Amino acid sequence: MTNDKAITLLVCALGGEGGGVLTEWLIETARHAGYPAQSTSIPGVAQRTGATTYYIEVFPRPAAQLAGRRPVFSLNPVPGALDALVSSELLETARQIGNGMSSATRTRVITSSSRSFTTAERMQMGDGRLENAALMEVVRHHSREHHVFDMAAVAKECGTIVSAVMLGAIAGSGLFPFRREDYEAAINEGGAATAKASLRGFARAFDIVRQAQQQAVLVQELMADDTPDAPTARPLPAAVAARFPQPVQGMLALGHARLVDYQGPAYAELYVQRLARVLEAEQAADPAGAQGFATTTEMARWLALWMAFDDIVRVADLKSRASRWQRVRGEVKAKDEDLLQVWDHFKPGVPEFAALLPPALAQRLTAWDRKRIASGKDAWAMPLKVGTHSLRGMVALRTLASMKWLRVRGSRFAMEQQMIERWLQGVVEGTRRGWRLGHEIALCGRLIKGYGATNERGKENLLHVLDHLAHGPSAEDSATAIAAARTAALKDEAGSALDAALVQHGAPPRPVKEQPIRFVRTPKAAARQPA
Repeated sequence: MTNDKAITLLVCALGGEGGGVLTEWLIETARHAGYPAQSTSIPGVAQRTGATTYYIEVFPRPAAQLAGRRPVFSLNPVPGALDALVSSELLETARQIGNGMSSATRTRVITSSSRSFTTAERMQMGDGRLENAALMEVVRHHSREHHVFDMAAVAKECGTIVSAVMLGAIAGSGLFPFRREDYEAAINEGGAATAKASLRGFARAFDIVRQAQQQAVLVQELMADDTPDAPTARPLPAAVAARFPQPVQGMLALGHARLVDYQGPAYAELYVQRLARVLEAEQAADPAGAQGFATTTEMARWLALWMAFDDIVRVADLKSRASRWQRVRGEVKAKDEDLLQVWDHFKPGVPEFAALLPPALAQRLTAWDRKRIASGKDAWAMPLKVGTHSLRGMVALRTLASMKWLRVRGSRFAMEQQMIERWLQGVVEGTRRGWRLGHEIALCGRLIKGYGATNERGKENLLHVLDHLAHGPSAEDSATAIAAARTAALKDEAGSALDAALVQHGAPPRPVKEQPIRFVRTPKAAARQPA
């Protein structure tokens, strides 16, 4: 037995993904096939901040051949001595590789390409996501063989849990000396209620891993493009496409389609006209197109997102679409005979209603709300609970979604267009002074995101940067200052880093907003008590 070594496998799963069930299936498969096996587990912290790891060892000779002898198994995995590492999430795979668990000469890595974003990634003001391509490079360099596919998508498609998909991938890899029938028998012993769906997920993953050529294509696609679910755009009208160079047309098509959907063809044409001004300035600054029309491309992205700002009309439209209902049914795995109820909670306040009113009425309504706050009351709001599954709820949302005609007459639409024009003019003038300056101002569109106070703060930051950093004597120095300020604004929500960057480059910090004095009423009895 000294020449026989146990086959070692480390399974990594996030909370609620059935890692314990997978381990039980593997041990039951080994028992059914007649091989000695052992499993241990190390619990991790909750959900995305960690994982639960399961360690399995299987002796490669059937128990019937051991003449009553029993192998001694290890309780813990040894870094660099794993035969296989299986994980349901790409970053978790990279984390285990970083712990030294995988060996480039020994370990077979089977991982999902799907991501569950960490708290640190979600906290970033900008795009804080780690690059999938970089994580894939880690997997490729630290594995003898690797199989990568979207396990979460397969599980959803088959109506099962991801642990069944992971089991199919392990079986398809040929890691253990078990037959496919042994794995399927272990699943069937778990009960007929879920076995059918689990077998579907098992079979799908088994086939994916077994088809090596197809798997290689999937890996190459992931390395080339880490956003496989990017939305597709409608074809650009020929008249619009003819006005822009090829490198711009992909992003332009996405933006044009978004704005046609948001407000209609006339609004999309305004978007095209605005973008044409940027293109004209960029062509003057870079006649040879050496920069690949990067400024116009970035403006195509951020201008479309700003012009399609979120309001209650937009929210009602998105909440009441048939595609959303189909997505929800898929997420909860509702069957045709199931009754599904969807309740949406809204809390529109004065700013949301004032946005659809003419400026004069909006100012009066906003002033009334400020007086309420100053008198010690909370800001006015209207909590609503709408049953999207009901006729009344759907009619209410579709009625509100049909009020696009009211949006363009509202105070917020006018204000947003004024701010967009200021930014657009800054990009055009900056590009004429120097290509890099215009490009950095265009990238400041990243500051406009979210809704409510976050959205307002982003617009204020952009205009402050534009007013105080874009008109320096040197276009190159102005570009450097704007890049530093934008980076600081995206890293620090409170704005202290932005203020420091502004002062460092000779600009004043942002003005401190005056908060309305708030009077809090106290009971008379409490007021009479001595301090």
